[in-house]
Amino acid sequence: MTGEIFNIQKFCVNDGPGIRTTVFFKGCPLSCVWCHNPESRSVKKQILCYPDKCVGCGRCAHLTVDTPDFFCPNGAKEICGRTVSTDEVIAEVMKDKTFYENSGGGMTLSGGEPLFQPEFALELLQKAKKEGLHTAIETCGFAAKDTLRKIAAYTDLFLFDFKESVPALHQQFTGVDNRVILENLKLLDELGKDIVLRCPIIPGYNARPDHYAAIARVAEKFNHIIGVDIEPYHSLGEGKYRALGKDVPEITMPVKEEVDTVIADIQCKTSVPVRKG
Repeated sequence: MTGEIFNIQKFCVNDGPGIRTTVFFKGCPLSCVWCHNPESRSVKKQILCYPDKCVGCGRCAHLTVDTPDFFCPNGAKEICGRTVSTDEVIAEVMKDKTFYENSGGGMTLSGGEPLFQPEFALELLQKAKKEGLHTAIETCGFAAKDTLRKIAAYTDLFLFDFKESVPALHQQFTGVDNRVILENLKLLDELGKDIVLRCPIIPGYNARPDHYAAIARVAEKFNHIIGVDIEPYHSLGEGKYRALGKDVPEITMPVKEEVDTVIADIQCKTSVPVRKG
């Protein structure tokens, strides 16, 4: 089976326990205003352009998303997205098996949204478990329940996004309300799956005391939430917006003291460990 990805990143230490390889899927059902991977939203291949790096060599004159093995020596243009088989991905992941064994690591699926390509994600997880790997998924939680049940059978850890607690604001900020997402969070808890809440903190949007209190309530409500990761907005994706010809979000990055205050505020309301993600 094949699917669409845009990166396989080695030696990741923030996407689950131990040293991990993270597979980044193309395609996402949400359209978060603060998205830091805008190239992941579409499942289709895209061309990223960096005009300031161009020397006018003409190598890309007839470039399309299907141009095989295109390479710009100056990094002025790149094709984002490639079609790969599950066997190809697992072969790449297993090159670092020794590191997983020594650290308790494994494979993490991220994106984009892995559940946006459910059959591809499921087959990858099944093959990873056959190899004895620890598996994790970073997900927005917006998927059909049947899909989630199938995926959960082969997933050890869910890194579950909790983006906004107010339904109307969730709709406004991400393009969907949070009803399905909260129902799926409840389902995973009932299935006994380990869950880490991943909570982006975005000034001007969800950086509010009532949302912090809601994060703590959710952490306390479910039995299998083992941690809360607070993820402050960062500007690393701004160049990719420009490369795609899109407007850059006008969001201010919070300073360290603000992030520390948020973590302390949430931690005093829950027994679940809260940390900077």
